[in-house]
Amino acid sequence: MSDEREFSELLIRYFSAIRALSPLEISALYRHYELLVRWNTVLNLTSIRRLEDAVVRHYCEALFVAVHLPAESVSVLDVGSGAGFPGIPMAVMRQECRFVLAESHRRKAVFLREATRGYANLRVESRRAEDIGGSFDWVVSRAVRWNQVLPLVQTSVAMLLGQQDGESVKQVAGFLWLPDVRLPWGDSKSLVMGTRSRE
Repeated sequence: MSDEREFSELLIRYFSAIRALSPLEISALYRHYELLVRWNTVLNLTSIRRLEDAVVRHYCEALFVAVHLPAESVSVLDVGSGAGFPGIPMAVMRQECRFVLAESHRRKAVFLREATRGYANLRVESRRAEDIGGSFDWVVSRAVRWNQVLPLVQTSVAMLLGQQDGESVKQVAGFLWLPDVRLPWGDSKSLVMGTRSRE
């Protein structure tokens, strides 16, 4: 079985109960995966090597965040995007939204620019997120500690966190937190979403 076929079947198996993915979406996600594998031989983008683990932990988790954003068009800042997670899969699914991928590591930013060629709704910023101007409806993050992410939030935030971090972040004043949404793949992580309070 080719990697592309297996990637497609795994993605459908794990994600189709949440939302159907079009052939174009699956193809775009596979192109990113293929590039990730090639670049990972010279640039440490991910320690996840097994295809099934990559599909679940990289792509399904990112898509899970995407389906929980509001239905309307929003602007999104992905803090510490790294190999493009969660921002690139989110941008594939939510083409009506605008995404900025913030990555201060220059070589990773070069990868992100290569990986996002042809995406009208994606922009890569090779600098720290706090140095990026403008306003964003949502800040998302997967691999950056929550206490570094929250100061960047102007309106709303979505983070994939373990149980302990999820409990800690709820103690932060100035946010209205939604109930956590547990990831459905047997992982201990949850999607934690909150909005800055207006008081």
